[in-house]
Amino acid sequence: MNQVSDMTPPEETRRGRKNNPEKTREDILQAAIAEFVHYGLAGARVDAIAERTRTSKRMIYYYFHSKEQLYLQVLEKLYGDIRNTERNLHLAELEPREAIRRLVEFSFDHHANNQSFIRIVSIENINHGQFVKQSPTIRTLSRHIVAQLDEVLQRGQAAGVFRPHLNALDVHMLISSFCFYRNSNRHTFGEIFQIDLLHPEVAQRQKAMLCDSVLRYLQA
Repeated sequence: MNQVSDMTPPEETRRGRKNNPEKTREDILQAAIAEFVHYGLAGARVDAIAERTRTSKRMIYYYFHSKEQLYLQVLEKLYGDIRNTERNLHLAELEPREAIRRLVEFSFDHHANNQSFIRIVSIENINHGQFVKQSPTIRTLSRHIVAQLDEVLQRGQAAGVFRPHLNALDVHMLISSFCFYRNSNRHTFGEIFQIDLLHPEVAQRQKAMLCDSVLRYLQA
């Protein structure tokens, strides 16, 4: 790992911390997302991230210590974005079928609108989940949505609208797999079958299909 041995903040870091350290850190993260999405972990360069933020490598190392730690923070941010938003869907306040529909529609739209997330997760799978293994934060965030989903399924079963013996993790994977695949493979799939998966009519049709498919699988 590339690390700076002297972690005394450089002058520009001291100024950044005095002015708005959180904004400085966020700017570096956003630049790092763009770099890792384009070049992957192996090809990304801290020099390029510094150029994107008009700062120095030393300041990046001051905040994140190494390229690998910066990449891990990018992973946690992108997973956090989707998981934290899921927490605000208020699924517990909705009738079970409506809660499932809201979750499916949110997942569909979030994946479509966050291609950086798709790319980074694909890169991390190429790396055999090496950095996800180092992040209890990602595991904790992800367990929360499964717990939310399990609560919805149990309410649906108690109301007689969902069948028994449903596994929340399996249902989560069912929803995520379609949402992820249509974005991760949109270039190859689109070229082979000559379809524009980003076209609004196609997206709306497929979103409705996914909602209906999941609800029909769950129904009693």
